[in-house]
Amino acid sequence: MLSVLGYEFFRNALFAGIIASMACGVIGSFVVVKRMVSLSGGISHAAFGGIGLGYFFGFDPIIGATGFSIATAALIGHIRNTAHQHMDTLVGSVWAVGMALGIMFVYLTPGNAPDLFGYLFGNILLVPFNDILIMAFLVALIFLIVFLFYNQILAVTFDEEYADVMNIPSEKIMILLLVLIALTVVMLIQVVGVILVIALLTLPAAIAREFTMKISHMFYISSLLGAVFTTSGIFLSYLLNVPSGATIILLSAVVYITVVAMREAGLNFPAI
Repeated sequence: MLSVLGYEFFRNALFAGIIASMACGVIGSFVVVKRMVSLSGGISHAAFGGIGLGYFFGFDPIIGATGFSIATAALIGHIRNTAHQHMDTLVGSVWAVGMALGIMFVYLTPGNAPDLFGYLFGNILLVPFNDILIMAFLVALIFLIVFLFYNQILAVTFDEEYADVMNIPSEKIMILLLVLIALTVVMLIQVVGVILVIALLTLPAAIAREFTMKISHMFYISSLLGAVFTTSGIFLSYLLNVPSGATIILLSAVVYITVVAMREAGLNFPAI
């Protein structure tokens, strides 16, 4: 089985999975602790509107997804801070409108839309080395921003009112966090696709939370779990000849359900 490592596309897939897992470990932990899973899902599905724009105007759909996701994240943050709309209504609207725009632009694009299935459901085995370099740059950028604003992001994640009392610009920090989620989503589109992004973003962090209450520890545990899930999923998909993105998510879900079931059965995990 290890002979498959001789293929460049397989090595690229492993690198892409590990790099994406690092971003998931950090940003996914904030998402789970802040309970922004549905909000992150709205951003991830809205990214499909950017993919449709890319097809329609003839540029790289990932560039379109990046711009559209960041704009959507900033818009959600602005509306959340100023219009005081119910978050579930806002998320549902963004989710549906983004997907609808993507479908409309793809439909209006002359000819066929190549690789559309890959953008929807992911195809990590086709990630080129140049995209891995871009992913590495995005991870480095995400880590740098989190490092520079760690205390502010942490305060806003746990208690926005407390952050305001401490003179932290919570509204701006919240928008920054949403933008970081958008950048992470763009990376995960390459791995598991628009439809399955939210699962890989949150499942490793949700499992990590069962073992520790310290968010800094969650970073490491969820990053490690994400790397294990992506690597194992890639190998399993190769052996079973099934889609890699779906395999990664199903493996993550099985582990999560098992951990939760063991917790409900009264098994206490050692705190980390």
